[in-house]
Amino acid sequence: MASLRSFLRSGKAFTSCASVFQVNVRDALNQAMDEELERDERVFLLGEEVAQYDGAYKVSRGLWKKYGDKRIIDTPITEAGLRPICEFMTWNFSMQAIDQVINSAAKTYYMSAGFQTVPIVFRGPNGSSAGVAAQHSQCFAAWYGHCPGLKVVSPWNSEDARGLLKAAIRDDNPVVFLENEMMYGVPFELSEEMMHKDFVIPIGKAKVERQGTHITLVSHSRCVGFCLDAAAVLAKEGVECEVVNLRTIRPLDVDTIEASVMKTGNLVTVEGGWPQYGVGAEICARIMEGPAFNYLDAPAVRVTGVDIPMPYAKILEDHSVPQIKDIIFSVKKVLNM
Repeated sequence: MASLRSFLRSGKAFTSCASVFQVNVRDALNQAMDEELERDERVFLLGEEVAQYDGAYKVSRGLWKKYGDKRIIDTPITEAGLRPICEFMTWNFSMQAIDQVINSAAKTYYMSAGFQTVPIVFRGPNGSSAGVAAQHSQCFAAWYGHCPGLKVVSPWNSEDARGLLKAAIRDDNPVVFLENEMMYGVPFELSEEMMHKDFVIPIGKAKVERQGTHITLVSHSRCVGFCLDAAAVLAKEGVECEVVNLRTIRPLDVDTIEASVMKTGNLVTVEGGWPQYGVGAEICARIMEGPAFNYLDAPAVRVTGVDIPMPYAKILEDHSVPQIKDIIFSVKKVLNM
């Protein structure tokens, strides 16, 4: 409750009614880091412009003033025994550090025979934004999800952002935390339980966001919202979609996906990344190889970004990423409507 009182005094925008709080994704991420920095003195944040500038997207707003230069750091460092949070201004820039992420962070625990853990969180905006073209619009879920030794998390709403980031900071493994720039300013309701300083969401567990009986929609990050919007439209036509929010890319919660597919008999995966070797491709392969395959009434369908570098022109950009209409079209295709 002390953390909640400090949040109330901070003046960050939210509304509450009957112990329900309206918190946008940016503030949920900020709260999670603030509370974990306060809880554990070994936690610190480093990254590009995260200190005096408050972060490129203001996710680290106020942390430098509260914790100072020793724990909110603009210059990358390497220290043993600490629990750093490393912010990438965009995950596209992580390619400059991919050797350190893959060959050092992901493999050290294995190569040290379990002697040396690497409790580090790499976080920042992932996937397409708006008007930033080919070099700043890639989704790295499949890139990092391919690599053993990493945990890869992809939150959708404020609940995900707050609970999963706190879990990532407490984890003894390197965690790739894939946020979405377009979601930072979007508010979501959080209960009093979710606002508690020890509220965490287990890494590796998906969540069924909407119950349904006719078809399963599996997605992560911003596309979860698109799936829910598509499900609301389809419900008016008598189609009940079950929407599964993956939350975690690696480890993948195959059990929840299989249970949903065995219930509905149909599957559509939705993601913002490219189709080839993507998250949807992995899900389809797991379904084909497992017990849920025998429950399918039709082939599974993937909705993905278009297999091209992201165009700059807005009209082309809109046609290059999944839209609600694309999900509706694919559902009707699977159901032969």
